[in-house]
Amino acid sequence: MRSILVTVMLVMVVMVIYSHVVGGSAGTRNQISLSGARINGTIERIDP
Repeated sequence: MRSILVTVMLVMVVMVIYSHVVGGSAGTRNQISLSGARINGTIERIDP
């Protein structure tokens, strides 16, 4: 019973850490979106 409780708590901690790292205003998802927009702008400014 104790091992199941520890496992469930560990899974919950991992889920919270993951959501804070990936989500949020400074999260990985937002950083990738900003980088993509910056690269897109750079590509659009290239003069063939």
